[in-house]
Amino acid sequence: MTIYFTSSTTTTTYNIQSTISTQAMSLQDIDNTVIPLEAGATTCGYCSPPGQRSEEATSYHSATLEAIQLTCSAYQDMIVRGWRRSGNYCYKPDLKRSCCPQYTIKLDAAAFKPSRSQRQLMNRWNRFVLNGEPSTDAMDVGEHGYAHISQFYYLVYTTITCALTGDIAVRNSSKGNHKGKKGASFVSLTRSVHEAEDGFLADEAAHKFETILEPSSYTLEKFNLYKKYQSEIHSDKRNNPTGFKRFLVTSPLKYEIIPYATPAPGHLPAQYGSYHQLYRLDGELIAMAVLDILPHCVSSVYFMYDKTWERFSLGKLSALREASLAAEMRQAGAPGMQYLYMGFYIHSCQKMKYKGEYYPSYLADPETYDWFPLDTCKPLLESHRYACFSEPSHSMNEPIDDSDEPDSGSSTETNDLDDIKVVVRDKSGDIIAVPVKNTGYIAFKHVLEELQICVRGLGMRLSKEIAFLLAVR
Repeated sequence: MTIYFTSSTTTTTYNIQSTISTQAMSLQDIDNTVIPLEAGATTCGYCSPPGQRSEEATSYHSATLEAIQLTCSAYQDMIVRGWRRSGNYCYKPDLKRSCCPQYTIKLDAAAFKPSRSQRQLMNRWNRFVLNGEPSTDAMDVGEHGYAHISQFYYLVYTTITCALTGDIAVRNSSKGNHKGKKGASFVSLTRSVHEAEDGFLADEAAHKFETILEPSSYTLEKFNLYKKYQSEIHSDKRNNPTGFKRFLVTSPLKYEIIPYATPAPGHLPAQYGSYHQLYRLDGELIAMAVLDILPHCVSSVYFMYDKTWERFSLGKLSALREASLAAEMRQAGAPGMQYLYMGFYIHSCQKMKYKGEYYPSYLADPETYDWFPLDTCKPLLESHRYACFSEPSHSMNEPIDDSDEPDSGSSTETNDLDDIKVVVRDKSGDIIAVPVKNTGYIAFKHVLEELQICVRGLGMRLSKEIAFLLAVR
């Protein structure tokens, strides 16, 4: 068998033993295909003024890749190991080197109980939609919310709905006697999330509020919202449709049917994959969440909003809605669904700390990838720039030297790559995947190094499920 691959200057041919045909995979059998990229560093926007970035490249990546296609389960495994995607570009931050270490954070949506202030934010928005009343400070909204109904009606309503759902009703409707020590249950969160939504209302509201969950796609309306958000909130005026598509529309994730145990309500997604959740008020697009629906979590990619509605803290409300989405999917029988992944948590970044207000949240250990309660992580985060929760003695205050090996896990020797497959074109022109050891790629040092770094970042188990498209430069 003969295999061809093309470099930037020549076409190279390698004769492979005939036994390779038994180890080759056809293109149809390849579920995950990625291109390893050279790991590097970028400027940092977390420790700089709004709209600015650090003067030097101080945010390091231990591994990067361009994903051509990924199953949702493969990407689920990647984010557990600290990866995130921006369009098709996937990166794994190097926490030991970077100025602002980024820890993967997840919320247990099944156990989540909103705090008093979080319930007040939701009630405040619902009251505005239902009554059209001018907004007041969130703390002026009653603990029970539901400002559009009387206290007596609320008590009756809660008693009936709690009896139907198995919840315990709040017997005392006096604001003074209810201290809010216990958060709302899942049923209460879900009811509050949908209370003011068109399609869930029995009576007409002052405003028409809709949320639409749809597969990610480009529209001029979405881009205009993004452009306005970047300019007004982040002082970033350098935006164009191409960048928006590359960043927030394009996705390598393959849509897969969600095997609900029972038929799911129509507002829940039918497939795993990448989505846009649109927030419309009286027909106008006022906010949009970019979400990945994965087998075990709802992963929040990005959120944007019209500054006109900034007073309602739509970003915090979106986290409540996304937690409810994961919990509703779990209740509908989506196997394994339990968490809301909120991206990265940067303890030194003030605008990131709100993520820790959702309880119970967990941080992934940067070395073992085990999960630790955020509250137990905070002392190490307060006292160290880089914190290792599994081995606190590994924590440090100074970034490691640039000459040190990137932090992508244990080292990977050449012979460890024997089971790693790469994409090639055979003599007949068919695209297939074959073991890298049976190709000439091993002869190219920089190609081998990029592959080794990528495999370390992904882990050997996941790497064996991926076909790597290697570039010879």
